[in-house]
Amino acid sequence: MASWSQFTAASPQLAAGIRALLLQYGPGLGYLATIRPDGGPRVHPVSPVVTDEALYCFLVRSPKRDDLGRNGRYALHSYPPEDNDDEAYVAGCATPVQDPRVIARLADALNASPQIDWRLFELSVDAAMLRRHGNGAARPFAAIVPPVTHTWRDPASIPGALVAAGA
Repeated sequence: MASWSQFTAASPQLAAGIRALLLQYGPGLGYLATIRPDGGPRVHPVSPVVTDEALYCFLVRSPKRDDLGRNGRYALHSYPPEDNDDEAYVAGCATPVQDPRVIARLADALNASPQIDWRLFELSVDAAMLRRHGNGAARPFAAIVPPVTHTWRDPASIPGALVAAGA
C-alpha cells in the first residue's frame, strides 16, 4: 500500500482535492469505517491529520482503536460540505506509528495531551476517490448535472500488477 506522500506524488490533483475536503472546516473531519470483531462494519467520526508526509489519526481508547489494532483495514470518508455534495474517500491499512520523533512532533503541533491514552496511526492509501457534484447539488430542485468522479488505486495492490510489470 502507498503512503500518503506516494499517493500525492502519483496523483497530486486528486490528493489535493481529498486533502481540501478533509480539512475544509479547519481541523480534519471525516468518518472512519473499521471492521468489528464479528466482521461487520463500524463507522466513527474522527479528526484525521494530513501532512505532506502522511495521513494520520490520533485515536483514544475506543472500539475503533481496538478494531484497527485487530484488523488495520479502514475506509475514511470526508464530512459533507455545506454548499454541495462533494465527497472524498480513501481506503487502506492503518498501522500504529512507532517512531517517537513523529509522535512527539505531531502531538506537540496538535496539542495532544500526554495525560490521555491515545495512539497515533498512519493510514496508508490503497484506493482514493473524489466526487464533485457542483455548487447547486445540495439545493432542492437544482439543475441535475452528472457528478465528476476521479479515482486512484495503488498499482501494487491490483492483482496481477506485479506480473504485468514483469516482476
